[in-house]
Amino acid sequence: MIETVNEYRFIDAFMKIRPDNFTRSGLQALYDYFIQFEDDLGEQIELDVIAICCEFTQYKNLKEINEAYGHDFEDLEALSEYTQVIDFDDGIIIQDY
Repeated sequence: MIETVNEYRFIDAFMKIRPDNFTRSGLQALYDYFIQFEDDLGEQIELDVIAICCEFTQYKNLKEINEAYGHDFEDLEALSEYTQVIDFDDGIIIQDY
């Protein structure tokens, strides 16, 4: 049984149990990412807030990512060779690796 989740319900699910993992604009970017992912797969995926919080992290900028991982990526394109990168106005979300 699959329940369709719109952007509001997606954000609300995170705010109820993990309000500090992502900003609102970060959650909007994640929602868009997962909608596109479903389209690419051709099937629906299950919303699992805890799994997403364990698998993705939001950062303010590339410098913060470099510090967290001990790397010196010059740009997001170089970073995207290692992991999924979701770039949006207020930050960057990456799939942890």
